[in-house]
Amino acid sequence: MEVTSTTKFVRLSPKKARDVAREIQGLPVSNALDILTFTPKKAAQLIAKTLKTAIADAENNFSLDTSTLVIKQAVIGAGPTLRRFMPRAKGSAGAILKRSSHISITLVGAAPEKKKRAPKKAAAKKSDAPATEETAAATEAATA
Repeated sequence: MEVTSTTKFVRLSPKKARDVAREIQGLPVSNALDILTFTPKKAAQLIAKTLKTAIADAENNFSLDTSTLVIKQAVIGAGPTLRRFMPRAKGSAGAILKRSSHISITLVGAAPEKKKRAPKKAAAKKSDAPATEETAAATEAATA
């Protein structure tokens, strides 16, 4: 079972956020939260928020056990860029790009196993006695 959570339009450069996202890929969620808690970057707080949302979705909407969840993907995509200009010498202008990101985290966990019901017993039990030539011929004709 895969659970995905996305945070869009985060005012942070994707390049800066990808450094933090690479650190947590493939880890169990408890280890990833510990790493994100002690990482001194703005991206760590935003990724941790998205990860906590994915964990809550897995637990409440899909009834997955949080101790078995593992981060399959932590993808940082580019969002829209705000373009600003600053005046420069001789009447020219320098571009200022204010980038944004989309954070997407995919978790994988084992679905809880449902109790299987015992199969219904057939009305006629098969006997354990060796098959006779007549019954062997009848089953062979039925399969042919």
